[in-house]
Amino acid sequence: MDGRSFFLSDVRRIRPANIGITPPFLALASPKGMNRARSRDFFLLKPSSCKRVLIFFAKFTASLKDAMEENNLRSRGWFGRKGKDGFIYRAWMKNQGIPSHAFDGRPVIGICNTWSELTPCNAHFRELAESIKHGVYEAGGFPVEFPVMSLGETLIKPTAMLYRNLASMDVEESIRANPVDGVVLMCGCDKTTPSLVMGACSVDIPTLVVSGGPMLTGKFQGKDIGTSDVWRFNDAVRAGVMDQDQLVMAEESMCRSRGHCAVMGTASTMASMVESLGLSLPHNAAIPAADARRKVLAHLSGIRIVEMVKQNIRMSDILTRKAFENAIVVNAAIGGSTNFIIHLLAIAGRIGVDLTLEDFDRISRNVPLVANLQPSGKYFMEDLYYAGGIPAVMRELESFLHKDCLTVNGRTVEENYLRETCYNRDVIATVEKPFNPLSGVAVLKGNLCEDGAVIKPSAASPHLMVHTGKAVVFEDIDDYKARIDDPNLEVDETSILVLKNVGPKGYPGMPEVGNMGIPKKLLATGLTDMVRISDGRMSGTGFGTVVLHASPEAALGGNFAVVQNGDLITLDVPNRTLTLHVSDEELATRKKNWKSRVTFADRGYVHLYQNHVQQAHLGADLDFLRGGSGSEVARDSH
Repeated sequence: MDGRSFFLSDVRRIRPANIGITPPFLALASPKGMNRARSRDFFLLKPSSCKRVLIFFAKFTASLKDAMEENNLRSRGWFGRKGKDGFIYRAWMKNQGIPSHAFDGRPVIGICNTWSELTPCNAHFRELAESIKHGVYEAGGFPVEFPVMSLGETLIKPTAMLYRNLASMDVEESIRANPVDGVVLMCGCDKTTPSLVMGACSVDIPTLVVSGGPMLTGKFQGKDIGTSDVWRFNDAVRAGVMDQDQLVMAEESMCRSRGHCAVMGTASTMASMVESLGLSLPHNAAIPAADARRKVLAHLSGIRIVEMVKQNIRMSDILTRKAFENAIVVNAAIGGSTNFIIHLLAIAGRIGVDLTLEDFDRISRNVPLVANLQPSGKYFMEDLYYAGGIPAVMRELESFLHKDCLTVNGRTVEENYLRETCYNRDVIATVEKPFNPLSGVAVLKGNLCEDGAVIKPSAASPHLMVHTGKAVVFEDIDDYKARIDDPNLEVDETSILVLKNVGPKGYPGMPEVGNMGIPKKLLATGLTDMVRISDGRMSGTGFGTVVLHASPEAALGGNFAVVQNGDLITLDVPNRTLTLHVSDEELATRKKNWKSRVTFADRGYVHLYQNHVQQAHLGADLDFLRGGSGSEVARDSH
């Protein structure tokens, strides 16, 4: 520090003020000792101030140590021990070159990393973790990075959803068993976010989320493309409009930078979810992964988690009933993925908030679509960030929000969005003039889904919102693949495609196959949408008039299990009903003769999953994982 000047950038829209802590350089500064640039972009310390900087840091560290000891840090149960136990806990950590003073009582911050080359969306996380560490060190903390199971949506078979609950167990036990006082969750790809948040909820220590960020918008043949276009390209190839060489060119053009899907798919929906819940710093959801400001946010998050430990702000302080309602409102307004429902229900079950499927319909019913993003709209996550991000969206929604909810930066929801501005009305509209008055989730009930089913109106065709048609039934995914393009398939544009046995137990894992492809012979006529119903899920990047999460699933032998070809079904979204026009007597007879097509595993995690997974309307968590066991560990290992 001697003889040199230092500066701290105030990066646009990621201001130190937004993290709820005054950085040491700024706290120290006086008008005499600091030359403050009038541009507000830099704060310069003169060499004459360097001695005072060193004195400040010494006092800052000492006071922080005293405060932390008063707060009885969890990590002191390991590193603060004397004798044999303390020796063992500290000595082997020191083989990494860690000095003794790192164990002097400063807060230990766990960085829960889902980096994996098999999870391409998260492949940049080792670099991002370094930025978090810089922030932790700057704030006087001791960062420790650890890996947990990483779920790569695009590679894992049969579906990453099968392993969401397993990953949450990994996270929960890793946090509880280790000497960490606070945690930064590094999330990105679809299931990495809910699994990490679920696991952390069950421990309930100070926790903050850093998402990996969306990739840059794809460019193909002069057009912007993203993951939602995969479904369009696939239908174009099946219809003979696009050849294989063009498909390969599109493949090479879409994923052109680090990060997760560039549209408002499930990954971006999850990042928006944690921001609207208050679990991340403002703008976490939309900053592109390739943008340097993503690293800045990670750095500031490292600073803030230390302060959260000092203030003892836990997940249960933030994840209140009001916070969940805010997240539902925001998800409706951005056209978020239907997967949001199943994940938020699971998170609520872990933290102890009473949330039901019906809440999603009730809370989002009058919320308009204000974000013009694929797959419900035109633009991409990159555009959302430039337009003002989730804070700008929330400012438009202030009449729907609980403004007093606490967030991880120590400020309320209202304080976080109050100074935000929308910079592009094509991307973020107003409540008064929305892009679409239909948004959110419609929860359907009826004899075809006694416990509920869901549809995303903003991604559906208006002319199909009230529709009656004959069922074309596929008993499982193999039956569907074998018959969907059969020229002899008895189907027309009025038919309703029904896919069974792709629910939590039936697949198992509830895959994203609900947005079934249009039969080839109908594609040839120019048809682009028809009503589709399943007990499975749909990718957040998908679209169409698709009814999902039918509960109870077919594997349980309810009404959905006994739908037959030719049965009349009525979808009535305005009245929230899904009706199978078959008498109760006939349904009872069919159930007596019903035989399950599902194979149950006899060992391993899949056996555990199939025997304990709950239905979709409850969040598809394992029944014994609801709630939490807290952060206490009663016994030592030696």
